[in-house]
Amino acid sequence: MKKLFSFISTLILISHFSFAQDQDPKAKPILDDLSKATKAYKTIVSEYVFTIISKEKKQIEKQTGKVQVKGNKFKLDIPGNVIVCDGKTIWAHNKDAAEVTIKSFDASNEDQLNPSKIFTMYETGYKYKYDKEEKIGVSTCHVITLFPTIKPEKKKFHTVKLYIDKTKKQMVKMVMFMKDGSTQTYEIKTFKPNLVLADAVFVFDLKPFKADQITDERD
Repeated sequence: MKKLFSFISTLILISHFSFAQDQDPKAKPILDDLSKATKAYKTIVSEYVFTIISKEKKQIEKQTGKVQVKGNKFKLDIPGNVIVCDGKTIWAHNKDAAEVTIKSFDASNEDQLNPSKIFTMYETGYKYKYDKEEKIGVSTCHVITLFPTIKPEKKKFHTVKLYIDKTKKQMVKMVMFMKDGSTQTYEIKTFKPNLVLADAVFVFDLKPFKADQITDERD
């Protein structure tokens, strides 16, 4: 779960990407189109596969997840955990421990888990470069490489590659190249925008839990 939080945090850091004149001009319109298309969606439902490959090219970990997003509201399902946010409160349910942790949510806090920003990949602090076109399944993708420029020594990765569907203008894969020689890959298996999602999806039901199973960390 810590790896997933690291992934989300990385995406949040990339989510406000600004375009400087020294950036690759071929990559800019592709990222602009991705941003425009993503921000136009009222909701997003997506399933993904997360894989870690060691420096020796051996698979270390593989898991699936699902995220549902509606504005600042989100629901994240990962093995053993469910995280729900109604835009004001976050509930984190650890299924194995049968525990729920409740925290206040601040959309402006870039250090806080916020999958609602997963699919917007732009931020100050990264230099970008157009790499090539590559076939991913049935999709022809633009491959764009990001390099951290602000405090890169504090990041666990040195390079990020985005794979963006050329026709749909959607991200289909992201690969993070870690400083320990491993890679972390996030493949978007399904991407369904503009589905009808009731607000109740983003409210966690505490009724089945006893008081000693709930930790409320709100102020």
